[in-house]
Amino acid sequence: MRIDIHTHIMPDRMPNWVQKFGYGDFIHLEHRNCEACMMKGDKMFRVVEKNCFDAGTRIAEMNDTGISVQVLSTIPVLFNYWAKPEHGLETARFFNDHIAETVAKYPHRFIGIGTLPLQDIDKSIQEAERCVKELKFPGFEIGTNINGINLNAPSLFPLFEALEKLDASLFVHPWEMMGQDQIQRYWLPWLVSMPAETSRAICSMIFGGVFKKFPKLRVAFAHGGGSFPATIGRIEHGFNVRPDLVAIDNNVNPRNYLGHFWIDSLVHDPLAMKFILDVVGEDKICLGSDYPFPLGELKSGAMVTKMDIGQQVKEKIFFQNALRWLGLSSGRFEQQ
Repeated sequence: MRIDIHTHIMPDRMPNWVQKFGYGDFIHLEHRNCEACMMKGDKMFRVVEKNCFDAGTRIAEMNDTGISVQVLSTIPVLFNYWAKPEHGLETARFFNDHIAETVAKYPHRFIGIGTLPLQDIDKSIQEAERCVKELKFPGFEIGTNINGINLNAPSLFPLFEALEKLDASLFVHPWEMMGQDQIQRYWLPWLVSMPAETSRAICSMIFGGVFKKFPKLRVAFAHGGGSFPATIGRIEHGFNVRPDLVAIDNNVNPRNYLGHFWIDSLVHDPLAMKFILDVVGEDKICLGSDYPFPLGELKSGAMVTKMDIGQQVKEKIFFQNALRWLGLSSGRFEQQ
Protein backbone atom coordinates (compact mmCIF):
# COMPACT_ATOMS: atom_id res chain seq x y z
CA MET A 1 0.00 0.00 0.00
CA ARG A 2 1.08 3.57 -0.74
CA ILE A 3 -0.76 6.55 0.76
CA ASP A 4 0.16 9.98 -0.61
CA ILE A 5 -0.77 12.52 2.09
CA HIS A 6 -0.01 15.62 0.02
CA THR A 7 -2.28 15.98 -3.01
CA HIS A 8 -4.56 18.82 -4.04
CA ILE A 9 -7.90 18.89 -5.82
CA MET A 10 -10.47 21.45 -6.90
CA PRO A 11 -14.02 21.21 -8.32
CA ASP A 12 -14.42 21.39 -12.08
CA ARG A 13 -17.23 23.90 -11.61
CA MET A 14 -17.30 26.76 -9.09
CA PRO A 15 -19.52 29.78 -8.62
CA ASN A 16 -18.11 33.11 -9.71
CA TRP A 17 -17.86 34.42 -6.18
CA VAL A 18 -16.40 37.75 -7.29
CA GLN A 19 -19.66 38.47 -9.08
CA LYS A 20 -21.77 37.02 -6.26
CA PHE A 21 -20.03 38.78 -3.36
CA GLY A 22 -18.95 41.89 -5.22
CA TYR A 23 -15.30 42.02 -4.16
CA GLY A 24 -12.02 40.16 -3.83
CA ASP A 25 -9.82 37.72 -5.73
CA PHE A 26 -11.93 34.58 -5.43
CA ILE A 27 -10.89 31.87 -7.86
CA HIS A 28 -13.25 30.15 -10.25
CA LEU A 29 -12.58 27.73 -13.10
CA GLU A 30 -13.40 28.36 -16.74
CA HIS A 31 -13.07 25.73 -19.47
CA ARG A 32 -11.83 27.41 -22.64
CA ASN A 33 -10.64 25.80 -25.88
CA CYS A 34 -9.78 22.50 -24.19
CA GLU A 35 -7.97 24.31 -21.35
CA ALA A 36 -9.06 24.67 -17.73
CA CYS A 37 -8.28 28.20 -16.61
CA MET A 38 -8.16 29.27 -12.99
CA MET A 39 -9.50 32.83 -13.01
CA LYS A 40 -9.20 35.60 -10.43
CA GLY A 41 -12.26 37.60 -11.34
CA ASP A 42 -11.76 38.21 -15.08
CA LYS A 43 -7.96 37.73 -15.00
CA MET A 44 -6.09 34.54 -15.80
CA PHE A 45 -4.32 33.04 -12.77
CA ARG A 46 -3.05 29.73 -14.17
CA VAL A 47 -3.98 26.87 -16.48
CA VAL A 48 -4.45 23.51 -14.78
CA GLU A 49 -4.57 20.01 -16.20
CA LYS A 50 -7.53 17.65 -16.02
CA ASN A 51 -5.89 15.72 -13.19
CA CYS A 52 -6.43 18.74 -10.96
CA PHE A 53 -10.20 18.26 -10.90
CA ASP A 54 -11.16 14.95 -12.57
CA ALA A 55 -11.18 11.93 -10.24
CA GLY A 56 -11.05 9.40 -13.08
CA THR A 57 -7.89 10.96 -14.48
CA ARG A 58 -6.34 10.97 -11.01
CA ILE A 59 -7.09 7.30 -10.46
CA ALA A 60 -5.59 6.35 -13.83
CA GLU A 61 -2.40 8.23 -12.93
CA MET A 62 -2.39 6.73 -9.44
CA ASN A 63 -2.55 3.29 -11.02
CA ASP A 64 0.34 4.15 -13.33
CA THR A 65 2.52 5.34 -10.42
CA GLY A 66 1.51 2.69 -7.88
CA ILE A 67 -0.36 4.98 -5.48
CA SER A 68 -3.09 3.16 -3.59
CA VAL A 69 -4.70 6.14 -1.83
CA GLN A 70 -4.50 9.91 -2.09
CA VAL A 71 -5.30 12.27 0.76
CA LEU A 72 -7.23 15.07 -0.94
CA SER A 73 -6.90 18.66 0.23
CA THR A 74 -7.85 21.94 -1.37
CA ILE A 75 -5.35 24.12 -3.24
CA PRO A 76 -3.99 26.73 -0.80
CA VAL A 77 -4.90 29.63 -3.09
CA LEU A 78 -8.52 28.63 -2.36
CA PHE A 79 -8.20 29.08 1.43
CA ASN A 80 -9.83 32.54 1.13
CA TYR A 81 -8.74 33.57 4.64
CA TRP A 82 -8.83 37.19 3.49
CA ALA A 83 -12.56 37.11 2.72
CA LYS A 84 -15.41 38.21 4.96
CA PRO A 85 -16.05 35.41 7.49
CA GLU A 86 -19.45 34.43 6.13
CA HIS A 87 -18.02 34.18 2.62
CA GLY A 88 -15.00 32.25 3.85
CA LEU A 89 -17.36 29.76 5.45
CA GLU A 90 -19.48 29.46 2.30
CA THR A 91 -16.49 28.75 0.06
CA ALA A 92 -14.93 26.34 2.59
CA ARG A 93 -18.19 24.37 2.78
CA PHE A 94 -18.31 24.22 -1.02
CA PHE A 95 -14.80 22.78 -1.28
CA ASN A 96 -15.35 20.39 1.63
CA ASP A 97 -18.57 19.08 0.13
CA HIS A 98 -16.83 18.52 -3.19
CA ILE A 99 -14.02 16.54 -1.55
CA ALA A 100 -16.56 14.51 0.44
CA GLU A 101 -18.47 13.69 -2.76
CA THR A 102 -15.25 12.55 -4.44
CA VAL A 103 -14.35 10.32 -1.50
CA ALA A 104 -17.87 8.87 -1.41
CA LYS A 105 -17.55 7.81 -5.06
CA TYR A 106 -14.13 6.21 -4.56
CA PRO A 107 -13.83 5.41 -0.83
CA HIS A 108 -10.96 2.94 -1.30
CA ARG A 109 -8.83 5.39 -3.32
CA PHE A 110 -9.30 8.73 -1.56
CA ILE A 111 -9.29 10.23 1.94
CA GLY A 112 -10.56 13.77 2.37
CA ILE A 113 -9.27 16.47 4.68
CA GLY A 114 -11.12 19.75 4.96
CA THR A 115 -10.41 23.46 4.79
CA LEU A 116 -11.60 25.99 7.37
CA PRO A 117 -12.47 29.73 7.36
CA LEU A 118 -9.68 30.58 9.78
CA GLN A 119 -10.43 34.31 9.74
CA ASP A 120 -13.25 33.36 12.14
CA ILE A 121 -12.49 30.74 14.78
CA ASP A 122 -16.12 30.15 15.81
CA LYS A 123 -17.07 29.46 12.19
CA SER A 124 -13.98 27.26 11.83
CA ILE A 125 -14.98 25.14 14.82
CA GLN A 126 -18.52 24.90 13.46
CA GLU A 127 -17.25 23.68 10.09
CA ALA A 128 -14.71 21.34 11.68
CA GLU A 129 -17.45 19.63 13.67
CA ARG A 130 -19.57 19.25 10.52
CA CYS A 131 -16.65 17.85 8.54
CA VAL A 132 -15.74 15.26 11.19
CA LYS A 133 -19.23 14.24 12.26
CA GLU A 134 -21.11 14.44 8.94
CA LEU A 135 -18.49 14.22 6.19
CA LYS A 136 -16.28 11.79 8.17
CA PHE A 137 -13.07 13.70 7.50
CA PRO A 138 -10.13 12.60 9.68
CA GLY A 139 -8.41 15.97 9.50
CA PHE A 140 -7.86 19.41 8.01
CA GLU A 141 -5.40 21.40 5.95
CA ILE A 142 -4.43 24.86 7.21
CA GLY A 143 -1.99 27.52 6.06
CA THR A 144 1.31 28.36 7.71
CA ASN A 145 -0.09 31.74 8.70
CA ILE A 146 -3.53 33.30 8.86
CA ASN A 147 -3.42 36.70 7.20
CA GLY A 148 0.09 37.19 8.60
CA ILE A 149 -0.75 35.82 12.06
CA ASN A 150 1.50 32.98 13.21
CA LEU A 151 0.16 29.64 14.41
CA ASN A 152 1.11 30.40 18.03
CA ALA A 153 -1.59 33.08 18.25
CA PRO A 154 -3.78 32.48 21.35
CA SER A 155 -6.82 33.27 19.19
CA LEU A 156 -6.22 29.91 17.45
CA PHE A 157 -6.06 27.89 20.68
CA PRO A 158 -9.84 27.25 20.88
CA LEU A 159 -9.61 25.70 17.42
CA PHE A 160 -6.65 23.51 18.37
CA GLU A 161 -8.55 22.42 21.48
CA ALA A 162 -11.62 21.58 19.41
CA LEU A 163 -9.57 19.62 16.86
CA GLU A 164 -7.87 17.69 19.65
CA LYS A 165 -11.27 16.77 21.10
CA LEU A 166 -12.48 15.74 17.63
CA ASP A 167 -9.36 13.56 17.26
CA ALA A 168 -8.65 15.38 14.00
CA SER A 169 -5.28 15.62 12.28
CA LEU A 170 -3.73 18.77 10.81
CA PHE A 171 -1.77 19.20 7.59
CA VAL A 172 0.08 22.53 7.54
CA HIS A 173 0.85 23.86 4.06
CA PRO A 174 2.78 27.04 3.17
CA TRP A 175 0.94 29.90 1.53
CA GLU A 176 1.18 33.71 1.34
CA MET A 177 4.93 33.32 1.74
CA MET A 178 6.78 35.98 3.70
CA GLY A 179 8.91 38.31 1.59
CA GLN A 180 7.47 37.12 -1.70
CA ASP A 181 6.85 40.63 -3.01
CA GLN A 182 10.60 41.33 -2.90
CA ILE A 183 11.76 38.12 -4.63
CA GLN A 184 9.42 37.40 -7.52
CA ARG A 185 12.25 36.83 -10.01
CA TYR A 186 13.50 33.26 -10.54
CA TRP A 187 10.38 31.75 -8.86
CA LEU A 188 12.08 32.43 -5.51
CA PRO A 189 8.86 32.57 -3.47
CA TRP A 190 8.37 28.86 -4.24
CA LEU A 191 12.04 27.90 -4.04
CA VAL A 192 13.16 29.96 -1.02
CA SER A 193 10.17 31.37 0.85
CA MET A 194 8.11 28.18 0.90
CA PRO A 195 10.67 26.18 2.91
CA ALA A 196 11.17 29.14 5.26
CA GLU A 197 7.41 29.55 5.65
CA THR A 198 7.06 25.97 6.87
CA SER A 199 9.88 26.48 9.38
CA ARG A 200 8.06 29.61 10.53
CA ALA A 201 4.99 27.49 11.28
CA ILE A 202 6.91 24.73 13.08
CA CYS A 203 8.89 27.19 15.20
CA SER A 204 5.77 29.17 16.02
CA MET A 205 3.97 26.05 17.23
CA ILE A 206 6.99 24.90 19.25
CA PHE A 207 7.96 28.20 20.85
CA GLY A 208 4.34 29.26 21.27
CA GLY A 209 3.64 26.14 23.31
CA VAL A 210 1.04 24.68 20.95
CA PHE A 211 2.48 21.17 21.03
CA LYS A 212 2.94 21.44 24.80
CA LYS A 213 -0.61 22.64 25.41
CA PHE A 214 -2.24 20.24 22.92
CA PRO A 215 -0.08 17.09 23.09
CA LYS A 216 -2.67 14.86 21.39
CA LEU A 217 -2.94 17.08 18.31
CA ARG A 218 -1.47 15.18 15.34
CA VAL A 219 0.24 17.65 12.99
CA ALA A 220 2.04 17.05 9.70
CA PHE A 221 3.99 19.65 7.73
CA ALA A 222 4.46 19.80 3.96
CA HIS A 223 7.66 19.69 1.89
CA GLY A 224 9.78 17.69 4.31
CA GLY A 225 9.28 20.27 7.05
CA GLY A 226 10.74 22.99 4.84
CA SER A 227 13.99 24.46 6.15
CA PHE A 228 13.32 23.42 9.76
CA PRO A 229 15.22 20.08 9.80
CA ALA A 230 18.30 21.63 8.21
CA THR A 231 18.35 24.53 10.67
CA ILE A 232 17.38 22.79 13.92
CA GLY A 233 20.96 23.20 15.16
CA ARG A 234 20.76 26.97 14.72
CA ILE A 235 17.28 27.06 16.23
CA GLU A 236 18.39 25.08 19.28
CA HIS A 237 21.51 27.22 19.65
CA GLY A 238 19.40 30.36 19.65
CA PHE A 239 17.17 28.82 22.30
CA ASN A 240 20.23 28.06 24.46
CA VAL A 241 22.12 31.35 24.14
CA ARG A 242 19.19 33.80 24.07
CA PRO A 243 16.39 32.26 26.12
CA ASP A 244 15.33 35.80 26.98
CA LEU A 245 14.27 36.19 23.33
CA VAL A 246 13.39 32.64 22.31
CA ALA A 247 12.09 30.78 25.37
CA ILE A 248 9.62 33.42 26.48
CA ASP A 249 6.50 31.25 26.05
CA ASN A 250 7.94 27.72 26.25
CA ASN A 251 11.13 26.70 28.02
CA VAL A 252 11.35 23.24 26.41
CA ASN A 253 14.29 22.70 24.06
CA PRO A 254 12.94 22.75 20.46
CA ARG A 255 14.94 19.63 19.61
CA ASN A 256 12.80 17.72 22.11
CA TYR A 257 9.85 18.13 19.76
CA LEU A 258 11.48 16.14 16.98
CA GLY A 259 9.38 13.01 16.76
CA HIS A 260 6.30 14.84 18.03
CA PHE A 261 5.05 15.87 14.57
CA TRP A 262 5.07 14.37 11.08
CA ILE A 263 6.50 15.69 7.81
CA ASP A 264 6.04 14.53 4.25
CA SER A 265 8.78 13.03 2.07
CA LEU A 266 8.84 15.79 -0.57
CA VAL A 267 12.52 16.80 -0.48
CA HIS A 268 13.58 15.85 -4.06
CA ASP A 269 17.02 14.63 -2.96
CA PRO A 270 18.13 11.23 -1.56
CA LEU A 271 20.72 12.94 0.67
CA ALA A 272 18.03 15.21 2.07
CA MET A 273 15.81 12.17 2.65
CA LYS A 274 18.57 10.40 4.58
CA PHE A 275 19.06 13.58 6.59
CA ILE A 276 15.40 13.93 7.61
CA LEU A 277 15.33 10.23 8.46
CA ASP A 278 18.20 10.90 10.88
CA VAL A 279 16.77 14.15 12.26
CA VAL A 280 13.00 13.61 12.34
CA GLY A 281 12.94 9.81 12.45
CA GLU A 282 11.57 6.99 10.32
CA ASP A 283 8.28 6.93 12.27
CA LYS A 284 7.36 10.52 11.38
CA ILE A 285 7.82 10.76 7.60
CA CYS A 286 4.88 10.15 5.27
CA LEU A 287 4.81 9.84 1.51
CA GLY A 288 3.87 13.18 -0.06
CA SER A 289 4.11 14.38 -3.65
CA ASP A 290 2.20 17.71 -4.05
CA TYR A 291 0.29 16.04 -6.91
CA PRO A 292 -0.65 17.27 -9.47
CA PHE A 293 1.67 20.28 -9.56
CA PRO A 294 5.06 20.44 -11.32
CA LEU A 295 7.08 21.42 -8.23
CA GLY A 296 5.98 18.17 -6.64
CA GLU A 297 7.41 14.70 -7.18
CA LEU A 298 6.33 13.75 -10.67
CA LYS A 299 6.14 10.05 -9.79
CA SER A 300 5.12 9.80 -6.17
CA GLY A 301 7.45 7.60 -4.13
CA ALA A 302 9.95 6.99 -6.94
CA MET A 303 12.91 8.38 -5.01
CA VAL A 304 12.16 6.45 -1.82
CA THR A 305 11.66 3.25 -3.82
CA LYS A 306 15.20 3.48 -5.21
CA MET A 307 16.85 4.21 -1.86
CA ASP A 308 18.71 1.61 0.19
CA ILE A 309 16.88 2.18 3.47
CA GLY A 310 15.29 -1.22 4.02
CA GLN A 311 11.79 -2.46 3.32
CA GLN A 312 10.58 -1.87 6.87
CA VAL A 313 11.43 1.84 6.69
CA LYS A 314 9.86 2.12 3.24
CA GLU A 315 6.61 0.62 4.50
CA LYS A 316 6.53 3.16 7.31
CA ILE A 317 6.98 5.99 4.82
CA PHE A 318 4.62 4.54 2.23
CA PHE A 319 1.60 3.95 4.46
CA GLN A 320 2.08 3.07 8.13
CA ASN A 321 3.04 6.57 9.29
CA ALA A 322 0.20 8.13 7.31
CA LEU A 323 -2.36 5.88 8.97
CA ARG A 324 -1.03 6.81 12.41
CA TRP A 325 -1.10 10.51 11.58
CA LEU A 326 -4.67 10.25 10.30
CA GLY A 327 -5.78 7.95 13.12
CA LEU A 328 -7.08 5.37 10.62
CA SER A 329 -6.88 1.62 10.24
CA SER A 330 -5.57 -0.14 7.13
CA GLY A 331 -8.75 -2.23 7.13
CA ARG A 332 -10.61 0.54 5.37
CA PHE A 333 -8.60 -0.12 2.19
CA GLU A 334 -8.38 -3.91 2.21
CA GLN A 335 -10.99 -4.26 -0.56
CA GLN A 336 -8.81 -2.48 -3.13
